[in-house]
Order: sequence, then structure tokens, then C-alpha cells
Amino acid sequence: MKKDIILAGVGGQGVLSIAVIIAQAAVKEGLSVRQSEVHGMAQRGGAVLAHLRIADTRIASDLAPQGGADLIIAMEPLESLRYLLWLSPEGALVTAAEPVRNIGNYPDLPLILETIQRIPRHRILDAGALAKEAGLARAVNMVMVGAASPFLPVSAETLERTIMDSFASKDSSVIQANRKAFALGRAG
Repeated sequence: MKKDIILAGVGGQGVLSIAVIIAQAAVKEGLSVRQSEVHGMAQRGGAVLAHLRIADTRIASDLAPQGGADLIIAMEPLESLRYLLWLSPEGALVTAAEPVRNIGNYPDLPLILETIQRIPRHRILDAGALAKEAGLARAVNMVMVGAASPFLPVSAETLERTIMDSFASKDSSVIQANRKAFALGRAG
């Protein structure tokens, strides 16, 4: 078993936190993990990209091959399209619906969403609304982990436990909000 995952978004959206949660859950289940990150101009709303490779055997490279990614998880719809060349024909794309209009000529959102909907295996979530429903607007990234969970090679239980462990030093309300965000994303 091998899963290659591309995680994309804009600085400050929690892309790297998603990568850490999924990687830690995979390690808890005895899988091998390799990760590579590109931060770009993250502090100014620039692109953030992470490659995450998970397998039940040794992994030689940190980078998913172009055309070989099993999954793209995007925190923003335009960023999901930026990495479509990496998605395999059988791959899935999971994206938040809300745009981050960090460029003056941001393309037409309905056209972006229409392009995403042409991908046979896709999920588009109103992740911001789900995070607010969970009680923590900043939990969009945990909504996205939940939404992507059916496509991941780790159990939902391990992902949820890893989320709880990651926020263990926080107030219990933060832990529960992130847990609920994961569940809402999963139900999506």
C-alpha cells in the first residue's frame, strides 16, 4: 500500500498542521511516512504546499510524482487547481469552497468550482461554516482532515485520537471543537 498526498493552501490556513496530524496518525498505525514542505511567501498569504507519502514499506523520496498523487487536500479552491497535474486519474480532490482572494485578478469562483466538479472523485465543503458550527472558526483545517479521511490509509479513530493528542495542552473546549470539526468534515 502506498498513498501520495498533496496538501495545498495559503499561509496561515493550517496546511502544515494537517500534514502533521495525518503523518502522526499513520505512524501510530505502523506505517512509513515521508513529508516535504514548501512555504513560499506564507506570511503574506502566499502558497503553502506539502507532499505527504504514506506506505506500508520503505519510502525512497519525499515528493509525490507528477500524475501520481492519490489525494489533493486543498484549503482553498484555486490552490486545488494549481496542483491538478499531480493528481492521478483515479485520485480524489478534497477542497474548501471558500476562496482566499489574495491576488487582484482572482479567477471567477463559479468557473473554478465547475472545473473541480469535473474531477470524478471530488468533495467541495463549506469548511468555514462547518468550523463555526463546531464552535471554533479556526478549526477549518480539522474539518478538512475529516473530509479527507475516507481517502486516507488510516482509521478515523486514529485520526480523531491524534487530533485530541495534538490539542491536549489546550483548554478542553478547544479539544472538543476540533474533534467536532473533524466529525462534521467527515460527515460533510
